[in-house]
Amino acid sequence: MPGNQLVVLGCDGSYPGPGGAASGYLVRSASTLVWVDAGPGTFANLQRQCDPRQLDAVVLSHEHPDHWTDIESFAVWARQVGRQQPTPVYAPRGLRERSYFGKDPVLAWHVVESPSEAQIGDLRCSFVATDHGPPTNAVCFEALGPTTGSLGYSADTGPDWAIEQLGTGIGLMLCEATYTRVDEGRYRHLSGRQAGSMAATAAVSRLLLTHRWPSVSASEVLAEAAAAFGGPVVQAAIDATYEW
Repeated sequence: MPGNQLVVLGCDGSYPGPGGAASGYLVRSASTLVWVDAGPGTFANLQRQCDPRQLDAVVLSHEHPDHWTDIESFAVWARQVGRQQPTPVYAPRGLRERSYFGKDPVLAWHVVESPSEAQIGDLRCSFVATDHGPPTNAVCFEALGPTTGSLGYSADTGPDWAIEQLGTGIGLMLCEATYTRVDEGRYRHLSGRQAGSMAATAAVSRLLLTHRWPSVSASEVLAEAAAAFGGPVVQAAIDATYEW
């Protein structure tokens, strides 16, 4: 039986670069499929990875457009193609009201408070608020089925948050690393150095970087994170699959 997987649908920070896509990921366990964040371009990429009818739920971290607006395309698809049941959407308070399909029966919205837990199939999802402008939730997925493991996702956050709030010893941590240390303090995001240091403190096993601005050097962000983390670090790439 294959292990748990994370498939990158998009990993550009704040806006998609040429040929890229903003934040979006497909989380697979033994029997559950969850779309995590739905930034611009990610629904197109999701359809190359699975039939959207197979989705058990969508998890949206916050209301910034680069993390959720493709839910609109998904809703149009669902209305045209048809699903027997509405798709559960887990999102912070206020995001539903921003959606054109906030009251459409193809989507079943669930407000996620912090801290809280939800079970989606064989995944236990633990949510905690991060250090970011609008209400934003990081999430830790724990597989409860025949294949166990843990996957953390920082969503967007500034440095006044810690991965330990999701737990220590996370197997694979998907953490934003938007820029290099020269921009630290200018925005409520993390540099590669900050992401690596935070992951090291939380005893993360493997670190996967995401949300890099397209204008920022991937190699520089990766080098900063690797030096601070002291363990395996990878820069996320569209269509790449990672076991967790």
